[in-house]
Amino acid sequence: MTDMDPLVPVLAGLVVDTVWLLDSCEDDEVDPDSAVKMMESVAGVLQRLPEDQLGRFLRTLRGLAESESDPQRREFLESFPGACGLVEDED
Repeated sequence: MTDMDPLVPVLAGLVVDTVWLLDSCEDDEVDPDSAVKMMESVAGVLQRLPEDQLGRFLRTLRGLAESESDPQRREFLESFPGACGLVEDED
């Protein structure tokens, strides 16, 4: 696969959107403990990616954020790597 593979941005977007959904749901929509466990699981899997695959994922997220027209989704895409512990938080 190359970085031009159209499946990579689709899958990366789905991962981010799933975490965004879990993060934004009300307690009566999704059990908070289950949501946290799932988000931690996603972050854990991403943190264990080999360095080259993690770099590819992060480049894909940057590309998705740059092309995103929805300001809320763009902000979530931009904050996702830091929130998941994939990069040092720059704050």
